[in-house]
Amino acid sequence: MTNQYQNIAKRVFNIEAEAIANLSQQLTDDFDQAVAAILKTQGRVVICGMGKSGLIGKKIMATLASTGTPCFFMHPGEAFHGDLGMVAPNDIFLALSNSGETEEVIRLLPFLKDNGNTLISMTGRPQSTLATNSDYHLNIDVPQEACPHQLAPTSSTTATLVMGDALAVALMEARDFQPHHFARFHPGGSLGRKLLTRVKHEMSAQVPTVDPQAPMSEVIHAISQGRLGLCVVGNGVGIITDGDLRRHMEQDPAGLMQKTAQDIMSRQPKFISAEARLSEAEEVMNQHKITALLVREKEQVVGIIQIYDLK
Repeated sequence: MTNQYQNIAKRVFNIEAEAIANLSQQLTDDFDQAVAAILKTQGRVVICGMGKSGLIGKKIMATLASTGTPCFFMHPGEAFHGDLGMVAPNDIFLALSNSGETEEVIRLLPFLKDNGNTLISMTGRPQSTLATNSDYHLNIDVPQEACPHQLAPTSSTTATLVMGDALAVALMEARDFQPHHFARFHPGGSLGRKLLTRVKHEMSAQVPTVDPQAPMSEVIHAISQGRLGLCVVGNGVGIITDGDLRRHMEQDPAGLMQKTAQDIMSRQPKFISAEARLSEAEEVMNQHKITALLVREKEQVVGIIQIYDLK
């Protein structure tokens, strides 16, 4: 039984990878026209699917919404009990059904036609009822499911998900969707925080400072009291970290206490503006392989921002 389950996993990976690879051969002009229709509409994208297709549809909805395409998910069963009232004529309706014959979805076709909605479908059967009644059809046919009995949706749901990702990325690039746009929709996430928050909001405003001529006892005291692992020399002429102290102690343990701050400080420390965004601070730190920046405002050091403040 050595590696038995690993071999099963590898078989699943290979089957589903083949399914994804086949998608590129099944693309038609309908994909370009579907993207163009979504870009053109003044409405939203309404995503609808039953069962596993519905679960995948919710993920596609979340991806589209977070990348600049207004949309929502509608359960086909709930649609017939009042939710169709949320569908405006200028909305794009994206219907998901691997068979293309899902009854709950097919029953929506007369309403969508009467309402004047553009219908995009994703099915694995181009000749199905749903596909032939759509304005644009995206073929998600797969050679086989990864399920050994060809019953559980596996490769087909992966193909649906990937086709949804392709739609989202095409729309992103068409709109020139940038990281700062993404951050607007994710203000609570790490990326959103880095792109929207400014250094002045996260910096340590209490700056441990010593004069250039300060003795080592004063330097050590300032670093300890500041609890930042460093101290600033003068108005930013230099910086001393606890790492600097350790290195000089290893090099000259007997003479360290006879030195002054300017003897061991790192000269020309890196600065950043208080108005800069956290993402800019992170970029500077990564570029110079350092963990702290002095925050400057009107030629004065007003704070310290450390790599730990960006997490």
